[in-house]
Amino acid sequence: MKYTKMFGKTSKADKKYESRSVEYLVRGGFVDQVMAGGYTFLPLGLRVMHKIEGIVRDEMDKIGSELLMPAIVPTEFWKQTGRFDSIDVLFKVVGANEVSLARNNAEYVLNPTHEDVIAPTAKKFNQSYKDFPFAVYQIQTKFRNEVRPKTGLLRTREFRMKDLYSFHTSAEDLKAYYEVAREAYTNVYKRLGIGDDTYYTAASGGDFTEDFSHEFQTRLETGEDLVFRSQSTNECFNKEIAPSKAVMYEQDSQMKEMEEVFGEGIIGVDDLCKFMGIKPHQTTKTLIFQSEKGVIVAAVRGDYDVNELKLKKVAGVKKLELATEDTVEKVTGAKLGYAGIVNLPGDVMVFLDDSIENLVNFETGGNKTHYHMANVNWGRDVQKPEKFYDIKIAKEGDLYPVTNEVYEVFKASEVGNIFPLNTKFTDAVGYTFTDVDGKQKQVYMGSYGIGISRLIGVIAEKFNDEFGIVWPINIAPFQVHMLTLGSDSAYAKAEEIYKMLQEKGVEVLWDDRKGASAGEKFSDADLIGIPVRVLVSDKSLEKGGVEIKARKSKEVQLIELDKVLDSITAMLKAS
Repeated sequence: MKYTKMFGKTSKADKKYESRSVEYLVRGGFVDQVMAGGYTFLPLGLRVMHKIEGIVRDEMDKIGSELLMPAIVPTEFWKQTGRFDSIDVLFKVVGANEVSLARNNAEYVLNPTHEDVIAPTAKKFNQSYKDFPFAVYQIQTKFRNEVRPKTGLLRTREFRMKDLYSFHTSAEDLKAYYEVAREAYTNVYKRLGIGDDTYYTAASGGDFTEDFSHEFQTRLETGEDLVFRSQSTNECFNKEIAPSKAVMYEQDSQMKEMEEVFGEGIIGVDDLCKFMGIKPHQTTKTLIFQSEKGVIVAAVRGDYDVNELKLKKVAGVKKLELATEDTVEKVTGAKLGYAGIVNLPGDVMVFLDDSIENLVNFETGGNKTHYHMANVNWGRDVQKPEKFYDIKIAKEGDLYPVTNEVYEVFKASEVGNIFPLNTKFTDAVGYTFTDVDGKQKQVYMGSYGIGISRLIGVIAEKFNDEFGIVWPINIAPFQVHMLTLGSDSAYAKAEEIYKMLQEKGVEVLWDDRKGASAGEKFSDADLIGIPVRVLVSDKSLEKGGVEIKARKSKEVQLIELDKVLDSITAMLKAS
């Protein structure tokens, strides 16, 4: 493609951007922002997207069949699965004005995902045990009502996504396919150039499943997620569910006398520590929750926070919310902020984190307004429970409980996820299959997503330098960026090389502008980030060739004209 004929050009705007990826994608002419969370993919950006989709489609075709579902569906699909009133990113579609409403006043859902659609669709076609297992996928635009779209393509209201759904006759078969999908995803990320830095990471199942799901997290200094990795086992966990063992601090050798400390209005850990002259790890933090099973009291060491996901699992509850002030006062006898683990009523469930198991002379709330208890000890002042739990949010420095090694902790961005849905959606739509014995049995289901447009943002954020993007070879918009400087004869020779490379199947972006300076062309080439740069100029031709340089290298080579194709091919293979 000739640069002068390409729609969308580089920009020198001085606007400040929230990240390098956003700046380079906008200034490089890959995308144009239409609104917060909404982007037009210009020709360069669309070429990158198509290449990513091609790699994803190639790997998905090995494990499933492609179809395409509608972006909008009647609300009944979502009401049938019970998610219409609970999904906080759901868009509803109605006629925009009176004229449109007069034609059709029905309401539709603009799909953020398609579990609610594919389950009843599959039910129509595959009902015998002979039809299982099977999997289908699509690559489609999705819509989510994000409150604060941010970091360019990493969190948007409209995005491109691959979603795969598998169906099985047993939990065991689903588990086996789960590993097949994992391997396919691993192949995708290798081909995209991020395989070495992408980790299979345990995460919360969110709305999809009560079980843990898995994410694929790409290591990124500006990533929005925190990954905890056991270096000896290579097991990885998202911060939201990472099992954690606290580092223990040295404790007093002798128990001190427990005392009641008056501290009016002292309720935060920082204020409490200043007031009492102690460290956060000598305090406890007690929170009171309401669940469908009743009141739950949870306590962690003061330098931690309660992890509600973990607490739900150990308590065996589905819903959990902080108790009201009235409930807190009823349970503790005190105003909000003074809850502790001493003298709790016997009719509440209590879960204590293992970070407080070995504390000596620790602080806890006094269950009395404006009072705290100092020098509390197990056995003497409060009964030590038979079991402590891991209900804390993990933090850097914590240990992996299985190996007792300190976690490696790093920032990352999610580039894919897989969920074992089990029978959540198939039960909701009454989807069963007829087994070999003639009986109707449950259908198990899995869901597997890759954010295509998000990947563009992640890769641009990961592969760049102070000059622009450095695209991995497999997804670069073009393989070669050819620049021309000098006289008409240089442009004529460049035209010959351009046509020759195209005939040989090499993708070339030719900067054929005659009014642009050398500095402008070099700067734009670095900004766009195509793997190989070829310079055809009067000076290079006088020396008998052209200059070739890899985007990620500073070395410039002078190549004879009859060896241009071979040199480019070799450089592309090395990229």
